[in-house]
Amino acid sequence: MDSFSTVIRTASHEQHVEAETSTFMSDLLGGRLGVDAYARYTEQLWFVYEALETEAGRLASDPVAGPFVQPELFRLSALERDLAHLRGADWRAGLSALPATRAYADRVRECAERWPGGYIAHHYTRYLGDLSGGQIIRDKAEKTWGFEKKGDGVRFYVFEEIGNPAAFKRGYRELLDAVRADDLEKQRVVAECKKAFALNTAVFRALGEEFRLSA
Repeated sequence: MDSFSTVIRTASHEQHVEAETSTFMSDLLGGRLGVDAYARYTEQLWFVYEALETEAGRLASDPVAGPFVQPELFRLSALERDLAHLRGADWRAGLSALPATRAYADRVRECAERWPGGYIAHHYTRYLGDLSGGQIIRDKAEKTWGFEKKGDGVRFYVFEEIGNPAAFKRGYRELLDAVRADDLEKQRVVAECKKAFALNTAVFRALGEEFRLSA
């Protein structure tokens, strides 16, 4: 029988690919969009991580979600440094969430408040994705817009406190495998993972509408 971490990974594979191959991401990574599109995307991430991390404190002692609350993963302060670099010192004044982003952040917050298993689903799809595919985005961003390597503008993708990402991901999967939940609850968590990818893809779609390349 497959481990829970394997079940989650395979079940959400299709949505994962859909998110990664969205038109907006393809255009962004292909260098066809300007730095403004990258900055706008970074702003949207801020809302999602604000929901993930401001609620983390209340879950630290939760038997289900608690083991996943690991401060070395936190991205909010790195995002804020990136935004200050991209938008200037008063970046907060111009910060706005797309409706799709608001829906995503609201769902994360709702899970954090009411359903620890659902919070794990969002935690997994975000942080493990950032540790993996995020490195491709960082590399492209440095080359395309001339950010200093692992410096301001791309700090979101730099996990300074995680010396060995491969080992960390292994440990994370072990946490998933050890999650205290019955089969029905695990199925609900897998379904929430799929929902998380769908919410993320909706943000990409909305950004694609905003930064449409003229045909």
